[in-house]
Amino acid sequence: MTEALLERDGVIALLTLRSADGENRLDAETLAQIAAACARLRDDAAVRVVIVRAEGPVFSLGWSDATLASPESAGLPGDPFAPLAELPQPVIAAVAGDAASAGLELALACDLRVVAREARLALPETRFGLLPLAGGLQRLVRLIGRGRATAIALLGETIDGATACDWGLAAAVVPAAEVEREARRMAETIAARGPIAERFAKEAIAEGIEMPLARALRYETDLTILLQTTTDRAEGVAAFIEKREPHFRGA
Repeated sequence: MTEALLERDGVIALLTLRSADGENRLDAETLAQIAAACARLRDDAAVRVVIVRAEGPVFSLGWSDATLASPESAGLPGDPFAPLAELPQPVIAAVAGDAASAGLELALACDLRVVAREARLALPETRFGLLPLAGGLQRLVRLIGRGRATAIALLGETIDGATACDWGLAAAVVPAAEVEREARRMAETIAARGPIAERFAKEAIAEGIEMPLARALRYETDLTILLQTTTDRAEGVAAFIEKREPHFRGA
């Protein structure tokens, strides 16, 4: 089985996939561990950003055979990665190797993706008469558009890291050996910024994309008004006027 291990490194949390065979295939137990980790992270105000990574040469090759044989027993289909997608903290996927099926769906549930140039990304399910089981099609089309998502879904196209970056699926593409370093660089950039503002920005994008523009603008204004009540905003304004770096407390 594949474990999902949670650890803290200062204000950064690391959620690591690990399996004995290195394929990091997911099953009901892995999903339960991811959900439990997310429950801990949701209530941990000290964590400002989360990195999802994997041990071994691949990110994840998808579901275990047993899960595919009986998807209902694993709580599929549906949105098993909702606990990750709904975290208030920004989440970065460090995809240093191939991500197929549920592996790509897991990465799509994150906010940002750093992808190895040589990694291969695919949703191959229709080749076997199946559909992606964890919200991958819906997240993919919202991320890269209908035409490109349709090509991946219907033609089974496999794309590399460079194409993923060109299509907007990846925020950065680097050699595999540099993926985690780049993910940490992004995480440190996020962690140094206003934590409440970062969470509100994530919320405004995630919720607003499903709304008509006028309603989304009102929602964003509401978040701005809430932000104005925080000491972090006052600190940010003072730091700007005084031409110094701000010191945010997340309050």
